[in-house]
Amino acid sequence: MEFLLILLALVVICGVVVVPALRRRRRAEQDALLGAGAAVDPVGAHGFVPPGQLDVRLPGPDPELLAAVEEARRTQDWKPASELLARTPAADAPELRWQRVQTLAGAAVRELAETPGTGGMWLRHWRVVAPKDAGGAAVQAEFLVQQALRDPSSQDFRMILEEARTVCAEAALLAPGDPVPYIVELGVARGLNASEAEFQSVWETVVARAPQHMGAHLAALRYWSAKWHGSQEQADAFAQRAAAGAAEGSLLPALPLFAVHDHLPDVQLVRGLFQSVVVSQAIEAAQFAVAGAPENHPVLPHVRHLLAWFLVRAERHGEALEQLRKVDGHIGAVPWTYEQDPVAAYTAYRAMAVAGFEAGRHSA
Repeated sequence: MEFLLILLALVVICGVVVVPALRRRRRAEQDALLGAGAAVDPVGAHGFVPPGQLDVRLPGPDPELLAAVEEARRTQDWKPASELLARTPAADAPELRWQRVQTLAGAAVRELAETPGTGGMWLRHWRVVAPKDAGGAAVQAEFLVQQALRDPSSQDFRMILEEARTVCAEAALLAPGDPVPYIVELGVARGLNASEAEFQSVWETVVARAPQHMGAHLAALRYWSAKWHGSQEQADAFAQRAAAGAAEGSLLPALPLFAVHDHLPDVQLVRGLFQSVVVSQAIEAAQFAVAGAPENHPVLPHVRHLLAWFLVRAERHGEALEQLRKVDGHIGAVPWTYEQDPVAAYTAYRAMAVAGFEAGRHSA
C-alpha cells in the first residue's frame, strides 16, 4: 500500500511539475529560435532575400508554374495551367509534373480557404470545360486530397477522399503510364486508413512507372510514419531500402533524413541529438544525394531545405549556409511549411546559420 502511494505521488509530480516544465522548455526553445531572426541581419551582410519577399508557394524557382498560378488567380483562366502540364509529360519529367500538379492544387486550396464558395473557381471551370484533360483531372484529385487533409476531423473527410479516389482513376485512364495519379492515390489510401496490402498494391503501380521518383517516396514515407499507419522502425526500413536501391544521380539517399525528421521527439532531452550517429549518417547521405543530383532536379530544393534545417541544429553553420544560398527566396518546403508562420521559422534558422558562421569565423 505504501508503495502504491509513493507511485501515485510520483505520477502526480510528473503531471503537475515535469510535463509542464517540458512544455515550457519546448516553448522557450521555439521562442529562442524565432528570436534569433531579429538578432542578426543576414539580408544586408549576406545578400539574402528580405522576409517580405520570400515565396511560400514553391521550394525553388519555377517561373512558368508561378506565371500559370498567378494568371489563374488573377483572371480565373485555367488554360495556361493546362498548357503547362501538357508541356510537362510524365515520360520526360515525372518529378516536375508531380510538383506542378501539387502546386496548382495547393493554389486552388488556398484560394478556396480565402474565399469559401468561390475561391479556386478556375479549377472547377477547367474540369467542366475540358473533362478529358489529364492534367486537370490530376490537379483536381490532388486538390481533393489536400482539401480533405486540411481537416481530418471534418464529417466530409471520407466523402472527399472517396471522390478523390474516383478522380484518380479518371486521371490514370486519361494518361496511361503517368505515375502522378497513383502518387496522389497514395495520399487517398493514407487518409482512408488503407491496409498495408492495399497501400502496397498502389505503391507497386507507382514504382513500376517511376522507380526512382523522390516525390513518390516522400508520399509513401508518410504512410509508414508512426504519425499515420506505421512506426519509426517501418519508416526507417522503407527509407533505408529506397536509399540502398538508388540509381546514380537519384535523391533517394536523402530519404532517411526525412524519416528521421518525421520521428524527432517533441521535447529533446538528449544532449547532442543532432550530433548523434543516426542523425549524422542521415545528414551525410543527404549531402551525398545533393552533390550527385542534377542541379535542375525539381525535388532538389526540398532536400536542401530540410538538410539546411538539420545542419543548423547540428551547429554546422557553414554547411547550412551553403544549402540556404541555393534555395533562398522560396520556402514552400518541409520543415517550414509545418510551422504556423513559415517565414518566421525560415528567417530564424537563416539568421542562426549566419550568426553561427560569423562567430566561428571570428574565433578562428
